[in-house]
Amino acid sequence: MRSFWKELPILVIIALALALLIKTFLVQAFSIPSDSMQNTLQRGDRVLVDKLTPWFGSEPQRGEVVVFHDPGGWLGETQTSDSGPVAEGIQKALSFIGLMPSAEEKDLIKRVIAVGGDTVSCKRGGKVVVNGKPLDEPYIFPGNTPCDEKPFGPIKVPKGRIWVMGDHRQDSLDSRYHQNLNNGTVSVDDVVGRAFVVAWPIDRWSALPVPVTFDQPGLGAAAAVAPSAVGLAGALPIVLWRRRRLIAKVRAEAEARPDRLTADC
Repeated sequence: MRSFWKELPILVIIALALALLIKTFLVQAFSIPSDSMQNTLQRGDRVLVDKLTPWFGSEPQRGEVVVFHDPGGWLGETQTSDSGPVAEGIQKALSFIGLMPSAEEKDLIKRVIAVGGDTVSCKRGGKVVVNGKPLDEPYIFPGNTPCDEKPFGPIKVPKGRIWVMGDHRQDSLDSRYHQNLNNGTVSVDDVVGRAFVVAWPIDRWSALPVPVTFDQPGLGAAAAVAPSAVGLAGALPIVLWRRRRLIAKVRAEAEARPDRLTADC
C-alpha cells in the first residue's frame, strides 16, 4: 500500500502530461457558443477537433467543419463569465489539459465552402456556386436560404486561405460579412483543426462527415488546373530539347548516307 502512495504522484504527473500532449497535438474539446451552425451543431454542444492532421501539412477541405482563431474583429467584444472564482479555476485547469473548452480562446467554428484557387459566389434566390457547380446544401437550417440576406461574389479565394459559412445562414456572421478584410477569407494558418464528432451531450453524439455535394464531379476542376499547367510548363522545355536532338540526328544521318553509298561501290 505504501508503494502505491509513493507511485501515485508519478502516475498523476504522467496522466497530466499525456493529457496535455493530446490537447496540444492530437485532439481538443471545443464548446459551441452560438446558434450559427444549427442544426448541425447546437449551442452548448462539445465537439472534438483533430489537431494532428495539420501537423502533416494537410489543409482544410471543402465541406469540413473547422475551428479557427478570430482573423480579426469577427467576434467583436466577448462577454466575460461570472461563474465565480472556484468554477472559473476548475475550468481553467481542465481546459489547460484539454478536458474542457477554454473560456478565453477567441475561436470560431464554421463550414469550409471554398478553398484556395476556388471561385465562389451566390446570387439572391440562387444556390452557392463553387467553380461553376451549384451546391445542394441539406445541412442549412430549415427555413434559411443559401444567401438571400447577403449575396456575394464571385470571389476568387487566394492560395492558403478558405471561405467559410455557418449552416444557420440567417444567424451567422461569416465570410460574407467580413469582405473588408482579405475578401472575407480565412488563412489556413489560423485553423486549429477539423471538428469530426459531437461528443457531448451523449444523446447528440454524431460524426461530422463531409456532405456528398462536395464530392460532385468537376467541383475541384479549377484547383486541379494549376498543377496540370505547372506540369505542362515544366515538360515543355524537355519536349522541345528532345525534338531538337531528334532533328539533328536525322540531319546527321542524311548527310552521312551518300558517303556510305560511295564507299560500298
